[in-house]
Amino acid sequence: MSKVFTSSRLKSNHPHRTHKKKKWNWFKILLLILFVILLAGVVFFCWKILPLLRNLPSPDDLTTGNERFSVATQIYDRNGQQLYELYDDERRLPVSLSDLPAYVGEASIAIEDKNFYHHFGFDPIGIVRAFVVNKLRGGLAQGGSTITQQLMKKAFLSSEKSYDRKIKEIALAIVTEMRYDKDQILEMYLNYIPYGGTAVGIGSAADTYFGKKAADLTLAEAALLAGLPQAPSKYSPFASDATAAKERQAEVLKNMVEMGFITQEEANAALAEELVFAKKQINISAPHFVFYVRDQLYEMFGEEKVLRGGLRVTTTLDLTLQEDAQATLSAEIDDLDKLKVGNGAALITKPNTGEILAMVGSRNYYDEDHDGQVNVTLAKRQPGSSIKPLVYATAFEQRMMNPSSVLLDVPTCFENIGQPQYCPKNYSGSFNGPVTVRQALGSSLNIPAVKTLRVIGLESFIDQAQKMGISTWEDAKNYGWSLSLGGGEVKMIDMAQAFAVLANQGVKVPLISITKVEDYQGNVLYEADIEERKQLLALLQANPEVEFETDGNNVDLERVLQPEPSYLISHIMRDDRARWLGFGSNSELVIKGKEVAVKTGTTNDVRDNWTIGFTPNYLTVVWVGNTDGSAMNYRLVSGVTGAAPIWNDLMSRVLADEEIIWPAAPETIQEGNVCWTGMPLRGSDQKFDENGNEIPMANGCGDMKRDLYWTKGYPTRSGVRTEAAWINPATGLPPKEGESQEGLEPQDRQIAQDPLLDYYCLDCVRAVDENGKQIVDSPYYVSEGMGARQYGD
Repeated sequence: MSKVFTSSRLKSNHPHRTHKKKKWNWFKILLLILFVILLAGVVFFCWKILPLLRNLPSPDDLTTGNERFSVATQIYDRNGQQLYELYDDERRLPVSLSDLPAYVGEASIAIEDKNFYHHFGFDPIGIVRAFVVNKLRGGLAQGGSTITQQLMKKAFLSSEKSYDRKIKEIALAIVTEMRYDKDQILEMYLNYIPYGGTAVGIGSAADTYFGKKAADLTLAEAALLAGLPQAPSKYSPFASDATAAKERQAEVLKNMVEMGFITQEEANAALAEELVFAKKQINISAPHFVFYVRDQLYEMFGEEKVLRGGLRVTTTLDLTLQEDAQATLSAEIDDLDKLKVGNGAALITKPNTGEILAMVGSRNYYDEDHDGQVNVTLAKRQPGSSIKPLVYATAFEQRMMNPSSVLLDVPTCFENIGQPQYCPKNYSGSFNGPVTVRQALGSSLNIPAVKTLRVIGLESFIDQAQKMGISTWEDAKNYGWSLSLGGGEVKMIDMAQAFAVLANQGVKVPLISITKVEDYQGNVLYEADIEERKQLLALLQANPEVEFETDGNNVDLERVLQPEPSYLISHIMRDDRARWLGFGSNSELVIKGKEVAVKTGTTNDVRDNWTIGFTPNYLTVVWVGNTDGSAMNYRLVSGVTGAAPIWNDLMSRVLADEEIIWPAAPETIQEGNVCWTGMPLRGSDQKFDENGNEIPMANGCGDMKRDLYWTKGYPTRSGVRTEAAWINPATGLPPKEGESQEGLEPQDRQIAQDPLLDYYCLDCVRAVDENGKQIVDSPYYVSEGMGARQYGD
């Protein structure tokens, strides 16, 4: 019998197939979900986050040289007074948190990051809040950044509003919090954060808005500045409507009270405080000098380092003297306006150290009508007769002349191959006959100066001038005999350098404007040793025959002229009697109670007017004229007007309390009775012409004078002799070339000569005009040979 299986039996035999309600294992499900989330996070991190974190900058760069941490370079005078700041697009003045009042940092914490001391670089609640607000508003309207994050953004990242940048910002903030403590981070924040315009960092902000150091900020001022970084233009107190700035300040103070940083009474007092803001202005003193120093700094350190490296530069300038010099020159130029004098410049130095004490580049730096921004002390101008001391110094150096060597100041034309004849005249228009070098230099006579240049040669003069400091004469072929009267352009600063050689007994002490350069952390990058300069100068002066090796860095003195020529030229330049012929006595070139060497110079076209004078310790150069080269009034601007009164005022000021001690004469400089040759009479004083024939001398040497001479010098080819001369009775003069010889009478006459002129009737009577000036008929011509051709008078 077959078995029939019923459903009930099946159920009884297979209990596991019964339909019961399944129970879920929620713990396992939670683990699964967490695993999926973690896996997604790892994938997201590897796919999105990891690439962003690659090549991130190191927070160590915050203190070891972040290229974004640009610091303004500050330039100071010799006494520590600030002249100017140099910076690129950011002006930063670093500060230390320990130097600031506590409320300066607390104000920033109160308004920017209340949880600063409690988070680890980022604030999750702030980020969520910012995320929600941004989603509601669309885009990235709110950042939710902590102080540490803001520091990262400013120091390392861009200002782009994106989630990628935010991720980098948070990552860097976390690492930074691990690397630095909170006070270090707050200090860096205060130095990195922008406060509007070029003001970056609390130090710059304090100076920009209140004209003071950050350490001197009041609570009210600190609260106002703390509110600026979020929106500098909106909250700026310089805005047309400062209401927003005041409201922002009140918000900062309110938060500070809530956080317990200050009391309500302190907040109320700060709100009631009347703030005094700094005036917007260009804070620069001695602008011509400052930009001269700037260019030197560029050469020394490069433009990037100067504009961003926070250099602290100490210069040689005396700001008080600079301002006095500027005021004096500006006032004098204003008075000379009627003489068509539009501009002026001045330079004051210390020859024995090379320090530039004052550099006045124009009457007014901001005077656009007269090109005030042009620094005339560095510009090329013609020096006029102020170049003559260098001409005679070269002649002395070559031992060809002495102070009493005689030159004939008579109408003379000079010939040079390939150039037209050059026939100079004296400023007065008259001629003085036989004059000594002392008289010729002291009274600034032109013809003797040209003759001297003719004797020493253009190449020799240019070479000596270059050694002394003239940098603008490069090729002798570009110049003629007018170079002795200022026919070649020079720079005022070069003239100061060259004349300092005379003041230093022949030693060239290079001019300097910078004595020390440090970085903003106090590390010395450069320093000029002024005392070492003085010591080396003393050694060179005491041992003129010995050569000293210099270090080629800070001290590079060298002897470029023997002590004897230097002494003799300086002696002539401080001899007021030598100036009588040209300027009279007690002119503007004399400083009462002081013995000062001085020389003037005026170009023939009256476009440049100079006065240069010095003592062993001070040198002053003054120029007046017009920057565009237009002429001044010819009649009213002369050697003792124009620049001379300004020079007198400036030199009197620097010498007011100065005891001037001129060096003693070198042993080889003697004083005695000297002939026209510039040397004492010797029994063997024989002179020979080009053919070897002896030239007779009347009474040995002519009128003798008592003067200084260099015992190693050579006698100048100058003198007087008495001989029978054929004279035209009608003119009282020897006949001109080609003139009829009939009717001539032999007469005993005194015949003079100098290095270039063999025959000049000294006691012949010459025609004069109604003013007593000699009427020039035919001048003497000096050709390429040493002698002159006599064409008559």
